[in-house]
Amino acid sequence: MAGAKTRTITVTGTGSAEAPPDLLTISVGVECRRDSVGAAYAAAGTASAAVSGVLRQYGVGDADIRTTGLNVRPELIWRDGEGQKVAGYVASSMLTVRLRQMGAASTVIADVVEAGGDDVRLNGLELGFTDESAVMSRAREAAWQDAAAAAEQFASLASARLGAVVSVAEHPLSSGPVPVARLERAVATDAISVEAGHSSVSASVTVVWELQA
Repeated sequence: MAGAKTRTITVTGTGSAEAPPDLLTISVGVECRRDSVGAAYAAAGTASAAVSGVLRQYGVGDADIRTTGLNVRPELIWRDGEGQKVAGYVASSMLTVRLRQMGAASTVIADVVEAGGDDVRLNGLELGFTDESAVMSRAREAAWQDAAAAAEQFASLASARLGAVVSVAEHPLSSGPVPVARLERAVATDAISVEAGHSSVSASVTVVWELQA
């Protein structure tokens, strides 16, 4: 009948895809306690330079080494009858480093820790992809298939069939747990090995279909 309203069905599908990561991002810090501000700052600079030097020896480029934190503060203690006193000064800095040679990651991290000595802090690591477009493409395909399967089922339950696609909208997903490498130590004197495993990328899509009798 002319003017009849077109029936539609709207379904949201989700999907994910996994692949071996080819990028490891580590957060390396140094923290130095000394009696004076100048001594603490100088010690932090020396330790940070040692860490950066090791990274460059392994071919890590300037674009993959970024300073993300720098701080100098007094270290305060409380003494009865005297109140707060300055016991020394703490200087700290933070580097965010991208390692693109996954096979050498364990050795690089071990040498970085050795170069920084007792002042170094390893604050975490993240696995990811240099270019995640191929993995994301598979995740989108899985999300589409999920939406299409649900739409087919709903259409069947409504004694109808799917027609043309009216619209498609992709939704950004909130960040879930960051994939973290598994750490294993064979013996006490060995470097901790980084086992990359697989990292996952997820996608979500909402599709509107026409419903035909």
